[in-house]
Amino acid sequence: MAKAVIFDLDGTLADTKRGVVQSFQKALREAGCVVNDEFIERRIGIGTKKTIIEAFRECHMRFDVLILEKVAREKIGIQVGLTESVSLFDGVTELLEALHGKMRIALATMSNRKVVDKLLLEKGIDRYFDVVISADEVVNPKPDPEVFLMSAKKMGVDSIDCVVVEDSVFGVKAAKEANMKCIAVSSGVYSGKELQEEHPDMVINSLIEKEKILGFIFSRK
Repeated sequence: MAKAVIFDLDGTLADTKRGVVQSFQKALREAGCVVNDEFIERRIGIGTKKTIIEAFRECHMRFDVLILEKVAREKIGIQVGLTESVSLFDGVTELLEALHGKMRIALATMSNRKVVDKLLLEKGIDRYFDVVISADEVVNPKPDPEVFLMSAKKMGVDSIDCVVVEDSVFGVKAAKEANMKCIAVSSGVYSGKELQEEHPDMVINSLIEKEKILGFIFSRK
């Protein structure tokens, strides 16, 4: 039986794709960098700054720390204003309620703190999390395991006793690197086949599959 569950946010608990893409596109275009939506979608989960860096490189544009910080601030500000249009995926509240009080629960996301805090409060799920780690608290974005290892440390739980719930290949890689069990859910931009290639312990289509998820988490194996 696991002692803690660590959830990703974007594409796992909440359908944030539209807001993420819109905010990146507006901020990047104001900086003169034009990429297609898919370029951004396939990088959801690696963090704001890393996505901006890769976009500038795709556009063959030079940049420095000041430019990077400016575009990142603009992107975050835009996204904060779009949180009302975000919806939780079906089954999220029911799953969190089933876990609440039975084990430690963390949120480990590459979204920025301003966006995360506003979103959790608006959607009424902030009370479920014992620990929330955002991109602002880590140095290395996913697929580096830092965000998951920090979550486990904050909860006082060993990595081997944690189960990660993720929708991206970056997140699955990070979870396995952290020596944690991983449930991959194909509710984001990655297909079940793509997720399976990263060898998670389980792949599901939706968090509606609550009994299957709980069966894995509470398993004594």
